[in-house]
Amino acid sequence: MIKQDATDHRQLHIESYQADLVVVGGGLSGTCCAITAARAGIQVILVQDRPVLGGNSSSEVRLWVLGATSHMGNNNRWAREGGVIDEILLENTYRNPEGNPVIFDTVLLEKVMLEPNIRLLLNTAVFDVTKSNAQTISSVKAFCSQNGTLYELSAPLFCDASGDGVVAFGVGAAFRMGAESTTEFGEKFAPSTEYGELLGHSIYFYTKDTGKSVRFVPPAYALQDITQIPRYRRFTAKEQGCQLWWLEYGGRLDTVHDTEAIKWELWKVVYGVWHYIKNSGNFPEADTMTLEWVGTIPGKRESRRFEGDYMICQQDIVEQRTHYDAVAFGGWSIDLHPADGVFSEKPGCNQWHSKGIYQIPYRCLYSRNITNLFIAGRIISATHVAFGSTRVMGTSAYGAQAAGMAAALCYKGQLVPRQLTEIDHIKVLQNELQKTGQYIPGFKLVDPADLVQNAQISASSELVLTELPTNGEWFALQDSAAQLLPLRSGTPMPEIVTWVHASADTELVVELRCSGNATNHTPEVILSRQSIYIQSGRRSIHLNFNVSVEEDTYVFICFLKNSLIEMCYSNVRISGILSAFNKTNPAVSNYGKQQPVEDLGVDAFEFWCPDRRPNGKNIAMQINPGIALFKADNVRNGIARPTNQPNAWIADLTDEKPTLLLEWPDIQTIRKIELSFDTDFDHPLETVLMQHPETIMPFCIQDFSLCNDRNERIYEKQGNYQTRHTIQFYTPIYTRQLKLHLQKSHQTVAVSLMEIRCYQ
Repeated sequence: MIKQDATDHRQLHIESYQADLVVVGGGLSGTCCAITAARAGIQVILVQDRPVLGGNSSSEVRLWVLGATSHMGNNNRWAREGGVIDEILLENTYRNPEGNPVIFDTVLLEKVMLEPNIRLLLNTAVFDVTKSNAQTISSVKAFCSQNGTLYELSAPLFCDASGDGVVAFGVGAAFRMGAESTTEFGEKFAPSTEYGELLGHSIYFYTKDTGKSVRFVPPAYALQDITQIPRYRRFTAKEQGCQLWWLEYGGRLDTVHDTEAIKWELWKVVYGVWHYIKNSGNFPEADTMTLEWVGTIPGKRESRRFEGDYMICQQDIVEQRTHYDAVAFGGWSIDLHPADGVFSEKPGCNQWHSKGIYQIPYRCLYSRNITNLFIAGRIISATHVAFGSTRVMGTSAYGAQAAGMAAALCYKGQLVPRQLTEIDHIKVLQNELQKTGQYIPGFKLVDPADLVQNAQISASSELVLTELPTNGEWFALQDSAAQLLPLRSGTPMPEIVTWVHASADTELVVELRCSGNATNHTPEVILSRQSIYIQSGRRSIHLNFNVSVEEDTYVFICFLKNSLIEMCYSNVRISGILSAFNKTNPAVSNYGKQQPVEDLGVDAFEFWCPDRRPNGKNIAMQINPGIALFKADNVRNGIARPTNQPNAWIADLTDEKPTLLLEWPDIQTIRKIELSFDTDFDHPLETVLMQHPETIMPFCIQDFSLCNDRNERIYEKQGNYQTRHTIQFYTPIYTRQLKLHLQKSHQTVAVSLMEIRCYQ
């Protein structure tokens, strides 16, 4: 036993740790930053003030993870974030397609616990910062309430991913809170004082059907008059969790120091809403339903934003400005909310999309006045308007991965964050990120160490796309529909043959379109337009457009809506080939066309978006001459996802034993091989509520093997579901050739490979 005499005072138990990088904040951004840095070879301490990781995506808040894909409701094709965040989302979908937030907690915790270079401190809140001089942090102090321990954490580099910027604020980093004026950055979407300068917090609730009548007695603090919520008629008994994202409050308050008061007001709202649903008599279907869970901490949207050497602004997003130091991308709409939140008469959000994804520069990811401080997550250097897009978790985590890799390079090179902006250093950072699967728009991986760059590459077959065969399933042309096909610059558009069924004589209008920016997928430029007289009945139509494009890009064969016409689907799925529809998706303010009613500095354009699987099928057609852009050589072109071209080797659909052969004139010493597969970067992989039709993306190669020049099997994998797969040979192999055997997973899905790299 332990027995101590009475004393005047006792000291807290103190633990002192030193690392190469201390990451404060274990939300999705801090987690991805820490994992990226640790895998790059440095020692990391990850400090999280909650019992689980994930922040707003955790089971404590239960917000789905989204980024540039925007629920597939915008024109950002193949825009899911890569690297660690992609790995996490695919792992969650494989284990947890139902979207259970508790399971997502386990995915994040496991990812961190499997990293030997990370020391994780949960339930540990940083409260003090020590400097070695006016511009440099030397250590932070943190307290864990669960074990009564005071931690002193030292490192040459720090990253604040805490959401409120607890370290950056305490150390005196320059910051902003609220909205800039229109004149400061020329942002026409800058909000008025009447609209409000801050986004508020939210608390969500989950319900379940018990199968028997359940009564609800509201707590005394519950909102009694539901009409205080102007949009109360939107409530249903079915919606729950972050489907009710607009239960928001606090934008008129201090979203840091008034958080507890905001929480109580949100509890008042949540229990008042459930009281209305259960007891108003307007929802008889709620009789057997009960509250299963109510959040105990609010999900924060906005507080402080810290200044870097560059502040991303509205024009960076809308104009898709290019930056020499781009390290990440965003693509969520500029999404601002009225400060009065749930009590506002205004719509719950004001969203304006860009025509494509935009670059995020490295200069936004470190403090301009604290020399050894990275900033990550929603607190990066952005104006309030730009923050409306950069704040979402997929985008925040993606930028944080860049901060983690930058920290590793700084530590190894004995640099401070600003020094990485020199052109030679930034190229190294961009290359190292791309090696981990971090796609950076406008950049290709250039890696002289990759042995594949000097290999002769051949394949058992290469797809020439001559047909998307009909499956006999007809769909009505109630909305305009398009088939996306890749086209090389200067190559004439092939003849298209497709099939229609007309219920009466009519005219079908077909347009060939492309984007004004070759790497976007907003079909705003009409290259050719045909009006075809269609007699009643079923028949084929032949489309000859007699045009070519000036740059490599995707073209859209657009069949404009006509309720008298039906067209046919194909079951064949091919990487980088998809259909899109000019439909609406009100969840992301997609009403078919973006049409600003005043000059807000945003563009007007149409939305053309794919359907989700199990739908999302291609439009049946024949293509003559066939499209031959799926060459084996694509696996070393430095881009591992579809962009303005498919960027993949794709085998012919009839090839039952697809193989890729790498050959060198001399014996190669190979210690590591990197493979990248197609896990459908168009699919958002939301983490909660949105259930997914499969656990493994249909394009992904699950089973494969490698043989050497003696036809000996040197590696085999079964059950892959990740984008990236690393093969590490602890005893190097010596060979003049490698043969990769890929197993077809689905008869109607062409086998594809995005990338292969080999290293000594």
